Amino acid sequence: MKKIPFTHEGLTQLQSEYESLEKKRTPAVNDLKSAREKGDLSENSAYRAARSKLSSIDHRLKRMKLLLDKAYVIENKNSEFADIGSYVTVIDNNNEKQTFRIVNTYESDIDKGQISYFSPLGKAMIGKKEDDKVSVPTPSGMKVFKIKKISL
Repeated sequence: MKKIPFTHEGLTQLQSEYESLEKKRTPAVNDLKSAREKGDLSENSAYRAARSKLSSIDHRLKRMKLLLDKAYVIENKNSEFADIGSYVTVIDNNNEKQTFRIVNTYESDIDKGQISYFSPLGKAMIGKKEDDKVSVPTPSGMKVFKIKKISL
């Protein structure tokens, strides 16, 4: 069973979401029970909606439980090399400066500047240090990034 690295913030967020879903499950069960008591289930749209909602919550809880069982917080204490949890500032071919945080796939959100260590750019940056250059294939061709700063 392979462990999944999380940043401290990412694991805290996952645990919080899990707890929130657990709290939503009880009312969903009660809604299903109430809808079931209304009679003929074949024509009961409230029953189908309640069953679907509970199923969705249960599915998400099961998936999150598997993640939580495999999760561990990665302690990145070295800002000399890029790793999961590092903030990496790069300059591209067009002198555009961008800062990314390298995270796992479940935490990645490009709108927040969080990229997966499995993404082409994330994979290229892992293990690199300041002033290193990385080449990343893009749909428009190879793009070169120079690492300007790594921080925690």
